Amino acid sequence: MLKHLTLKDFVIVSQLELAFHAGFSVLTGETGAGKSILIDALQLVLGARAESHWVREGAARAEVTAEFDPPPSLAPWLEEAGFAAEDTLLLRRIIDSQGKSRGFINGSAATAAQLREVADHLVDIHGQHAWQGLTRPAAVRALLDEQAGVDPRPLAQAHADWKAATEALAAAHALEGERASERERLQWQIGEIDRLAPGADEWPELNAEHQRLSHGQALMDAAALAAQCLDEDETSASRQLSRALSGLEAVADFDPRIQPVLEALQGAQAQVDDAARSLNTYLARAELDPDRLAELDARLSAWLGLARRFRRPPEELPALRAEWQAALDALDAASDLEALNRNVAQAETHWRRLAEQASRARQKAAPDLAKRVSAAMQQLGMAGGRFEVALLPQDAPQSFGLESVEFLVAGHAGSAPRPLAKVASGGELSRLALAIAVTTAQQRGRGPATALNPGTLIFDEIDSGVGGTVADAVGRLMKQLGQSVQVLSVTHLPQVAACADHHFVVAKATRQGQTQSQVTPVEGEARVAEVARMLGGASGTSLAHAQQLIQQAAEPAARTAKAAR
Repeated sequence: MLKHLTLKDFVIVSQLELAFHAGFSVLTGETGAGKSILIDALQLVLGARAESHWVREGAARAEVTAEFDPPPSLAPWLEEAGFAAEDTLLLRRIIDSQGKSRGFINGSAATAAQLREVADHLVDIHGQHAWQGLTRPAAVRALLDEQAGVDPRPLAQAHADWKAATEALAAAHALEGERASERERLQWQIGEIDRLAPGADEWPELNAEHQRLSHGQALMDAAALAAQCLDEDETSASRQLSRALSGLEAVADFDPRIQPVLEALQGAQAQVDDAARSLNTYLARAELDPDRLAELDARLSAWLGLARRFRRPPEELPALRAEWQAALDALDAASDLEALNRNVAQAETHWRRLAEQASRARQKAAPDLAKRVSAAMQQLGMAGGRFEVALLPQDAPQSFGLESVEFLVAGHAGSAPRPLAKVASGGELSRLALAIAVTTAQQRGRGPATALNPGTLIFDEIDSGVGGTVADAVGRLMKQLGQSVQVLSVTHLPQVAACADHHFVVAKATRQGQTQSQVTPVEGEARVAEVARMLGGASGTSLAHAQQLIQQAAEPAARTAKAAR
């Protein structure tokens, strides 16, 4: 349920804060006063496209904040998206004068797409041209599916999977000759590399060993010279260090400053001795191996020759072989016609099972929806009228199932139902759209708020084009609907306004040369005066009529409350 709405510098609203309550609320006012501004603001905070003209002239930015009671259905989404779950749900949208916007959910930054996802759980808005959507097949099918509890997304995904499997099979047949040629080429290339059988880490190891063997004599000569300098004659480093240590050890006790030098020389002698032993060990094991060097020359030559043939660096040959093998495996999988045929059959079976489930749900929901809309039509000046929901079988499988949906209507008794799109009367279309909107909203109100059953319903001048006793019926229907869900209606009908539980008046005023819109809750005499204005003026007759309308609307509610007690 919508609890609060705050606007700042939005269009012609400087500052506005409104509290909303359960039940049926109306917004009324003179033409052009800005009644739909609140609806625009609410749509903006719920993720509608941001435009710079929403910012009040002269202001740097516009802000809209809406506070809702969070429905339980939204808790998993909030957790998955990383937003804090609190006792209230706070949505905020800021737009600057360049049209750039920022959104927030419970104080954390949110995208417009995320705000729209949240909106699905909160609000359902019916505009004054709602009947236009009822002429579009997709919108009609979505409305019936909503009433039938059909989620079209798995069905559409199953159809897409079936289509993809079918296309893969067709491509396999079409490319079978090309695929055979490509397979032969890949097999030959893999065979060439397999004859070399290059190891994954062989290339750097080959180079290191080849370099060592090819410089074997130089390595041995250098090692022998170094060993001689370290420990093999009278002038060797080891002998010189020993003499230095002997001289210092004899006098070390006379001056403590000698001790660090003595320790450094002792360390140096240990390192020299270790190096000499390592060199002697190296020389004892070192030997020239011309045969192994020849083998390495041949192996390196083979690596280089194959790398030049395939125009790749030698070290990439193992990875190249793996790449070609993966491509060959993919070709084999794509040319497995038996597996591809099996995939097509499985995908079709899955889609058909979901489509038949959707068909059964639609067949069950269609007559019930038709019956309830027909009943609402009787109250809306279409006595004897009949509404039907036709399920039209499709010649070919579709992403939405086995049938399309069409609404048929007979405007009065004795007439044959015709497609809604062919109904000529604009008044009939408006009333029929209202009957469908109220009927489907009533169905939603029977259950908890969910993404398919939002807790707040908004009617934006959907009663345009009706009047008289029909307007009385519209008001009664909306008031009845307000007993199960929160209803907010922008209306120009005094009969509808008189039925409201809460009444807001929108008015424009000029302040310091600027036109501003303000919204004021009214009750008592102020409300009677507003209904009287809607009736045509503030005369005594209009005031009396307005008072009568309000009292008549309150009597059924009072009787209902008394019966409940």
